[in-house]
Amino acid sequence: MSPIVGSPVARVDGRAKVTGAATYTADAQVRGALYGYLVLSTIANGRVTRINTQDAERSPGVVAVFTHENMPRLALPTSQLAAYWKRTIPLQNADIHHSGQPVAYVVADALEQAQHAASLVSVTYETRTPQANLADAMDEAYVPLPGLEGPNEVTRGDVGAGLAQADVRIDVSYTTPMHHHNALEPSATTAVWDGNRLTVYETAQGIGATRLSLSEALGDLPLENVRVLSSFLGGGFGAKGPVWPHTMFTAAVARHLKRPVKLVLSRAQAYTSNGHRPEAHQQFRIGAKRDGTLTAIDHITTSQVSRTEDLLFNTSEPTRMLYACPNVHVAHRAVKLHLPAPSNMRSPEVVASHGLETALDELSYELGMDPIELRLRNYTSVNPDNGAAFGSKHLQECYRRGAAGFGWSKRDPRPGSMRDGDTLIGWGMASAAHTAGGRPGAGARVVISAGGKAVVQVATHDIGTGTYTVMSQVAADSLGLEFDDVDFELGDTNFPYAFVSAASATVPGVGAAVNRACTTARRAVIDIAVADTRSPLHRVPADRIMVESGVLYDTERPKRRDTIRAVVTRHGQPVEATTNPVAIPLGYSTGAVFAEVRVNPRLGQVRVTRMHGMFDTGRIFNRRTLRSQAIGGAVWAVGFTLAEHTLVDHHLGRIVNPNLSGYLIPVNADIPEINIGFVDKPDPAFQEAFGARGFGETPMTGMTAAIGNAVYHATGRRIRDLPLTQDKIIGDGETE
Repeated sequence: MSPIVGSPVARVDGRAKVTGAATYTADAQVRGALYGYLVLSTIANGRVTRINTQDAERSPGVVAVFTHENMPRLALPTSQLAAYWKRTIPLQNADIHHSGQPVAYVVADALEQAQHAASLVSVTYETRTPQANLADAMDEAYVPLPGLEGPNEVTRGDVGAGLAQADVRIDVSYTTPMHHHNALEPSATTAVWDGNRLTVYETAQGIGATRLSLSEALGDLPLENVRVLSSFLGGGFGAKGPVWPHTMFTAAVARHLKRPVKLVLSRAQAYTSNGHRPEAHQQFRIGAKRDGTLTAIDHITTSQVSRTEDLLFNTSEPTRMLYACPNVHVAHRAVKLHLPAPSNMRSPEVVASHGLETALDELSYELGMDPIELRLRNYTSVNPDNGAAFGSKHLQECYRRGAAGFGWSKRDPRPGSMRDGDTLIGWGMASAAHTAGGRPGAGARVVISAGGKAVVQVATHDIGTGTYTVMSQVAADSLGLEFDDVDFELGDTNFPYAFVSAASATVPGVGAAVNRACTTARRAVIDIAVADTRSPLHRVPADRIMVESGVLYDTERPKRRDTIRAVVTRHGQPVEATTNPVAIPLGYSTGAVFAEVRVNPRLGQVRVTRMHGMFDTGRIFNRRTLRSQAIGGAVWAVGFTLAEHTLVDHHLGRIVNPNLSGYLIPVNADIPEINIGFVDKPDPAFQEAFGARGFGETPMTGMTAAIGNAVYHATGRRIRDLPLTQDKIIGDGETE
């Protein structure tokens, strides 16, 4: 194998992005396109009793205004792969389920005209009091039926007996607020009809899902008549994975008007139109023997859902899978509120991970045991859920190497004991863990031209993670071509199907598909050479022929060689291979993460001054892009722990900070030195993907708890309500 896979090559799309040549969805130029703009409800519970659109319709440039009274009828997509998680479609009736729900869709010749006309739409409501506070409705919590991640309640062993056997017990609660994605690129849709054929330019992490949803929603539209395009994505953190109503509206309106229509959500509209990570309350009861051996974990999570949907996305795999514990009970409960529907959000396991890893830190202090030692004593090489061995798991090595790299042995474990003058210093650690794969896979197509170059196509996405680059590396290695002789294409439903770019499934799923297709094409080229009387490799056994850097040679007589270019040229036609999707096995990527904080005890100001992570990802395709993913996860962990939270007016059910001036995220000045390391050992369970597991969502898990644990170590104050803002540091909260 050539050294292309594993090399830290630069992003193939990097120059296009930094020079502005990359065309994002809203950049799509379509002749004659109209512009859409949404009017959103100002109430959270009730119904529209009257909507006056006359002034808007008379406004310059306005072509049409659609409301629930005249919006084309849409069918509810029901296929799971359609990824339309809502159970209602707005603008189909007068009912209002949350503030910010679409009540009108204005279409005009220019965007500014549509925006102005939207301000002229007058809506009268029958208003009912909304319920929008999770804390006030906890007694209404229930366990929903099995959802996307399986059952919402799982029991292993006897938790009551396990707690009774424990020498030490803790009973603690943690809360995390509502979070929003805030990708740099807002969601956008452009719909173009040609007869009964639809082309949609979409900000999508799942163009296959978008295609299926549109086919089902528009009723009489065959799947093969829908094409979805998404070449570049300016950030995909889950919000662009499911399909949302505005996409279906735009396609329906464009068909009705017989004109292309473009819609780009504003930043504020994205807060109620794209889902979010819901507010959550977690209750832990944990028992352990005096030697640190866990005897029981009882973990109940209660999250907000909408009034019309009850899908839950905050999975508890860390509690079930990360440590050896014979008695475990996890339950996910839902509370229906008059708020927008939650959705996928990057690292859904971070909520459970934050609670579990914080609770274990609390347990370590109760036991007087080093936090790493506690985790080592409960290490497991098998999945406790089913007893099956992991393909590979090198978490123990991550603990050892991570601790050495961070200097953990120099830590004084006493809270408040480490200082620099008046500044308190704290060190914290946690385990990082996230499932990877376990989803439908992908197909791939490769065409090798007479010029000796290859085009590889998959209907996948690059959500900023480096898919263009790493899949070019996989293709080059599998074909035996130089990296520059491969062109990887994605973002088009005319290419072979790929699952949504989510659940850390793209590298193992698309990587395996590209490897399969390219291996098939390479073998076809070898067979052509062997059968060709004009080839120096004529009649050489195929299993003796290697292909490297575009050259085929006989391993027993290396001077007997040919080139891919010559073989395909003599063949007289391109060599093609296409493979179908194969399901991806479930993997588990883990790591050990460490954080140092400095706390000003008078101001309550927390600065993260050092972060360190050591991860087991399986085989590394590209250390540069992988390190970037780990850094991104660490940055988001700083935001999650110290700043980010969506504020809701509980009386009105309205989000009050739908902007980047009120929703605080980290900036460069907030981010310290981040040291990242990798074990880099292939996982045999992912052999078709060269031993690489999915990883992108792993780094954020654990790091939030590591920061919180460091704050406790610095201050002796255990704050169990995120974010750890200054008022909580200096307030009257619990201290130890």
